[in-house]
Amino acid sequence: MKNFSSEIIRHSTSHLMAAAILELFPQVKFGIGPVIENGFYYDFDLERTLTPQDLIKIENKMKQLIKKNLKFEKKEIEIDEATELFKKLNQPYKIELLQDIEKYGTTQESLKHKNIPAEGGSASGGKALKQNKVTIYQLGNFIDLCRGPHVENTGQLGVFKLNKIAGAYWRGDEKNKMLQRVYGLAFASQKELDGFLKIQEEAEKRDHRKLGQELDLFQINDNIGPGLILWHPRGAILKKIIENYILDEYTNNGYQLVSTPHLAKLNLWKTSGHNDFYRENMFPVMHMSEMNKEEKDDYQVKPMNCPFHIAIYNHSLKSYRDLPLRYTELGTVYRYEKSGVLHGLTRVRGFTQDDAHIFCTPEQLDKEIETTVKFAVKILKTFGFKGYDIYLSTQPEKSVGSQENWNQATKALENSLKKLKIKYEVDAAGGVFYGPKIDIKIKDSIGRAWQCSTIQVDFNLPEKFAMTYTDSEGKKQQPIMIHRALLGSLERFMGVLIEHYAGVFPIWLSPVQVYLTPVGKAHQSAVKKLAKELSEKGLRVETNFLNETISYKVRKAEKMKIPYILVIGDKEVKSHNLNIRTRDNKIVKMSKKKFIEKILKEIEIKK
Repeated sequence: MKNFSSEIIRHSTSHLMAAAILELFPQVKFGIGPVIENGFYYDFDLERTLTPQDLIKIENKMKQLIKKNLKFEKKEIEIDEATELFKKLNQPYKIELLQDIEKYGTTQESLKHKNIPAEGGSASGGKALKQNKVTIYQLGNFIDLCRGPHVENTGQLGVFKLNKIAGAYWRGDEKNKMLQRVYGLAFASQKELDGFLKIQEEAEKRDHRKLGQELDLFQINDNIGPGLILWHPRGAILKKIIENYILDEYTNNGYQLVSTPHLAKLNLWKTSGHNDFYRENMFPVMHMSEMNKEEKDDYQVKPMNCPFHIAIYNHSLKSYRDLPLRYTELGTVYRYEKSGVLHGLTRVRGFTQDDAHIFCTPEQLDKEIETTVKFAVKILKTFGFKGYDIYLSTQPEKSVGSQENWNQATKALENSLKKLKIKYEVDAAGGVFYGPKIDIKIKDSIGRAWQCSTIQVDFNLPEKFAMTYTDSEGKKQQPIMIHRALLGSLERFMGVLIEHYAGVFPIWLSPVQVYLTPVGKAHQSAVKKLAKELSEKGLRVETNFLNETISYKVRKAEKMKIPYILVIGDKEVKSHNLNIRTRDNKIVKMSKKKFIEKILKEIEIKK
């Protein structure tokens, strides 16, 4: 049996699923069916809504087709012939894709994401070329527009499982029809599939949306708006702990704290280039002149903090002696994410960044990048993330600035990674429109990768905003700008943190560190006194004086994953010793003094 890549197996299984659905639902209209991480999906236009029971039927039909050893038959035909074919098959979505290919040489999806070619598109990168022919693949009665490759026959496929049904707008556009998306998993062996399903089961237990409700951390309220977070007291405390730590680290490492507004005149975003290159991710313009004739300028809520920090830099003349300058803020930004991609804390519309911008000379660039990478790794390790992958993201097709500057910036990032002897992968064309970047993807406790830290080099904005400094010879020079966020979006980072720890935060991060409850009314004054003493030591304490059973109170504290639970009764009052119950249900007896020393030490070492 030939060895095929995971991508080929998964894409072939996607076609197998489509063939099975065609047999079960002959009137189905097909969208697209690409490979995704660990599997695939296919979008369908069906007359009725699929159910979980339908997935079982589709899986069974797929198994029947596998036994038939159906061949994947490839054919190259003229676009006109393909159009006529899909008209006969009543497949309007395929005809729309063919119109793209005829016009652009590829699909519009490929034009937007050149490094991930769409079906029927060119995988060569660069400018799309018009073409006259396309490839189609036939599997049984199912015919698809597809560039391939595939396995030779269905008998060469591995194991699979259909695992989810979701809605998806055709081409991701809310103005288009909502299709049904069926997700599937595909692996070469049952062992690999079982291993992945075990991780998925663990991931479901750790889902930050579920834990966020159970631990009373946050909510997303439809009356407020999708992708906008309401932090409850416990969540707000956790957020503040992270913010205080990160700002202390930054100011102790040469960063100056600044603060900027939530919106600015539209012209600012035109100058920066965001209005041209980032428009689809920005909220609509506020047309102030329509609201008040005295207003001449339109405004825009900020998607980035960069232009504000530049304005602070440009407020006064700078010398080479002033550089490097490092500005930082916890700046809240707003980006229009389509409702279909919003996901708890990890994909939102309003979020706070631990944003910073470094302004330096060309001679300082390599060192600043090197220092920032080391700093990022240190910060992430403090939060308990020990594994990570690093990517060097290079110039995208849609970019601004001279090629010379792009080469210099990319080389500086690459040199820093090599000097630090850090392994990295190249993410071709994965940079932002104004510069290349280093991305750090942290690995959580069950091995999943999450994008957090980013370090970007930018020659473009300093030029657009006429930034200068005076060099040692008194000549005006342009500084280089480094954009960096080490945690990235605090909302996203907190979502990752919740899942990494499954809500069982280390003591220094726990919103409540000690839970106190009396056995009866006679012990309430002792609890209040102890709570006051612990609070004065800087500990976060919660008391419970409700008329509930002790076992119920303890269970509540355990469900909230509070590190230390103390029940105060006659013995504790008389002996001044404490019976301390940990959240993993161990009971330890120690003096009050020793307990305070123990917990303060754990906080100090970030345990």
